[in-house]
Amino acid sequence: MRADARRNYERLLTEARAAFAERGTDASLEDVARRASVGIGTLYRHFPNRQALMSAVFEDAVSELLVRSRELLDAPEPCSALVTWLREMVTHAGEYRGLARALMSVSAGSGSGSALARCSTPIHEAGGALLARAQESGAVRADVSIGDLLQLTHAIALAAEESPGDPDLADRLLKLTLRGLKG
Repeated sequence: MRADARRNYERLLTEARAAFAERGTDASLEDVARRASVGIGTLYRHFPNRQALMSAVFEDAVSELLVRSRELLDAPEPCSALVTWLREMVTHAGEYRGLARALMSVSAGSGSGSALARCSTPIHEAGGALLARAQESGAVRADVSIGDLLQLTHAIALAAEESPGDPDLADRLLKLTLRGLKG
């Protein structure tokens, strides 16, 4: 990528992060381009659609979650490791208004060819490894799937997003959900 194209790409990502955090993932792409001091055509040359831009914005967070999952695979308590990671997933999904809804849609199978869906595949694998370890230890029921757990974490993040006056809601809902995991 040429130096000017790379700068445009980085500015677009920076401004998209800010716009998504402020106004949610349905923030105006024209506004993102304007804030980055580029035209809308430049935005679309780098990101052909909203899903591609969202995927690029969340790629760093996904990388952090993947690194964290690998660290947790060595934790002495497999169930605690899974719970820690799920809490971090709820936090991640709640960082940008609209992300939880988009992630739920991807987890449910809609937009399975999208860039955001491709971004979710490594998350499923990382979470699946933590879940399998917790199941092998007997701490989590064998019939629990990582797909179900991720849908639940996204739903919890969405519920918390819809109830901003209750900052403890996500943690309470996650605790309630986790009680159902025990073998």
